[in-house]
Amino acid sequence: MSIEAEATLFRRLTLLGSGLIGGSIARAVRARGDIADEIVIYDRNPAHAARIAELEIADRMAATPQAAVQGADCVILCSPVGTFGDLAAAIAPHMKPGAILSDVGSTKQSVIRDVAPLVPDHVHFVPAHPLAGTEYSGPDAGFATLFEGRWCLLTPLPGTDEASIARVRCLWERMGSMVSSMEAGHHDRVLAIVSHLPHLIAFTICGTADDLADETRQQVLQFAATGFRDFTRIAASDPETWRDVFLNNREALLEMLARFTEDAQAMARAVRWGDAAYIEDKIGRGRKIRRSLIELKQA
Repeated sequence: MSIEAEATLFRRLTLLGSGLIGGSIARAVRARGDIADEIVIYDRNPAHAARIAELEIADRMAATPQAAVQGADCVILCSPVGTFGDLAAAIAPHMKPGAILSDVGSTKQSVIRDVAPLVPDHVHFVPAHPLAGTEYSGPDAGFATLFEGRWCLLTPLPGTDEASIARVRCLWERMGSMVSSMEAGHHDRVLAIVSHLPHLIAFTICGTADDLADETRQQVLQFAATGFRDFTRIAASDPETWRDVFLNNREALLEMLARFTEDAQAMARAVRWGDAAYIEDKIGRGRKIRRSLIELKQA
């Protein structure tokens, strides 16, 4: 029987973590009805676990990660990437033969570094990264349509079981995602410029505003224009998640930050010396990129 013809992809799906992404997966799986017969969730935060139970988006809450993965056909790591190594070590002896282990981490080289050596031979490891999210976090932040029309990138290692890759691809497609595959190092360089650097800049700009003298700082907040408000939206993202992203994609992020710093200095020189043509060219290129995002329905 082909995957497309199966009533459900998995008998039991386990999510380790119930924040924005984990909670949205649970809601999407519940809404679809053709992805998993049973949803099991473990969250290390007791308050989050209690809230997930209240929301009734899981069939069962597990008290430990080891208990959560027993009998699961697919396990998805949905916590900050810095926790993946410890989680993988804890669950590896308890995963059943033929099970799939995946994740939603924003950095793929570090995930492969921390998780792959711990995966038993009888478990299929398929790293993944849904390019979807908001600035909100926690169990109440998720929603079933988060992944619709968004990309999910798979970064499987060479030699990975093709049937397992196909099953993970189908999982994301059934939740509404467009799916593509790429090498982990390339993924990290791409995400460094399209996601990680913008977040770093947003956190830094908001930190600069917060360090201003009290009177000026109050006026910045009171009269904030759209540009600054957009930065504050990004800067409201979960601190633990983004701390781990920055530290685990250090090399690619620092490379892109260095290139950005050079470009920012060039723009500063153009402003200082009145180079209107250079300034207009940069603004025009920015407008072009924005139009392209709108055309691709990624805006």
